Amino acid sequence: MKTRWPFFAVSATLPGITQRERGMVEEIRMWLTEHSVTEVEGLVPDMAGTPRGKIVPATKFCKEDGMRLPESLFKQTVTGDYAEVGDDIEHDMVCRPDSETLRIVPWASDPTAQCIHDCFHHDGSPVETAPRYVLRRVLALYEARGWKPVVAPEVEFFLVKRNLDPDYELEPPIGRSGRPETARQTFSIDAVNEFDPLFEEMYDFCETQGLELDTLIHEGGAAQMEVNFLHGDALDLADQVFLFKRTMREAAHRHEIYCTFMAKPMEGEPGSALHIHQNVEDMETGRNLFSARNGRDSRLFKHHIGGLQRYLPEAIALMAPYVNSYRRFTRYYASPINVHWGYDNRTVGLRVPVSEGRARRIENRVAGADVNPYLAIATSLACGYLGMIQALKPTPPLVEDAYTKPFALPRDLFTALSRLKECEPLIDVLGDRFIEMFCGVKKSEYETFFQVISPWEREFLLLNV
Repeated sequence: MKTRWPFFAVSATLPGITQRERGMVEEIRMWLTEHSVTEVEGLVPDMAGTPRGKIVPATKFCKEDGMRLPESLFKQTVTGDYAEVGDDIEHDMVCRPDSETLRIVPWASDPTAQCIHDCFHHDGSPVETAPRYVLRRVLALYEARGWKPVVAPEVEFFLVKRNLDPDYELEPPIGRSGRPETARQTFSIDAVNEFDPLFEEMYDFCETQGLELDTLIHEGGAAQMEVNFLHGDALDLADQVFLFKRTMREAAHRHEIYCTFMAKPMEGEPGSALHIHQNVEDMETGRNLFSARNGRDSRLFKHHIGGLQRYLPEAIALMAPYVNSYRRFTRYYASPINVHWGYDNRTVGLRVPVSEGRARRIENRVAGADVNPYLAIATSLACGYLGMIQALKPTPPLVEDAYTKPFALPRDLFTALSRLKECEPLIDVLGDRFIEMFCGVKKSEYETFFQVISPWEREFLLLNV
């Protein structure tokens, strides 16, 4: 399990180092020495949720006054290009480690640590385009009202054969039986056991890093799995999902297969989601504010649902950030097509699981597994927050099949970005500079995709039009 340290370096202390922070640096130095660490990976989650940063000697990590990286890191697209948004000056950021995220890298050949960093300008102000800051910004709004969000993510993913040519379709991997899956194996224990050596290594890696996994199940797709996390602090859980994705990919590579978090990696198979269970507690008492004192649904609970219903369709670009993401929104494929809500109804976008009043929560089923976890959790909480402060009323709970209802979510990235850029309440909560940067990056990715001619176009248009 990881050692927990107090939060390292708030913006008010930049660019200097206080005596208290020097003490924290000394504690980190002692921890690195105790674990015989020779290198440290300084990590910054980029717009896609990909780890960026530097690998430095442990001695230099403790001596530097923060890691330096260009702010343009946040306008880099998933293709490696840079979006034409903001200015073209290469401003450096001061990246300071959050000492609570200090962990061992369990798969490294030499003793190596990793630490997630927060990003600041040289004047001490936070970099507003950093996804981790966006989540901090939303959590600060809750804190100002005495509220504390609690979340529990569920992450779905596919295991696939190694694919060295992107022109070829993905295929399920070979398990210990020597055969790939060809039929639905939902909740099958034996189907999970096909990959026991991989998952045993995954659990070992996660335990070393203090990633608090709850359950592992087989989902509806061929070699599609789901990992559930224990509920807890929103920022800590976003960190855990960020590190888990990296961990799962690494474990799969070591067994010569791929792990993919694409929202819709294979034709004819269901998509992969990042479901977010969420509720809100009173900061002083720890009481679940979604439950009234008589155990029934509270007004804040209903307003939170009202906010999710009102604003999720406007925020869908943050929950479905790639052109592939929209292939997941399909009727009858265990993925929502609208934002109806209901009790124990898995066809709706917002499900309320059966639970006692103290555990009352909402399961947001809209986000795909391809999201940046910081942005997905920030967006989901932002929508609920707006509902709570605006006292928005939800529709009546749906008891029938939500797939018989019309689509209520954008069907493509271009439409989703247009709606996000017009939603002033969300922009106010998430930050206008961040929204400008995010939309610029996604527009650039969309235009790059639009230049590619697909096999479908060659098959059906080449000789028929």
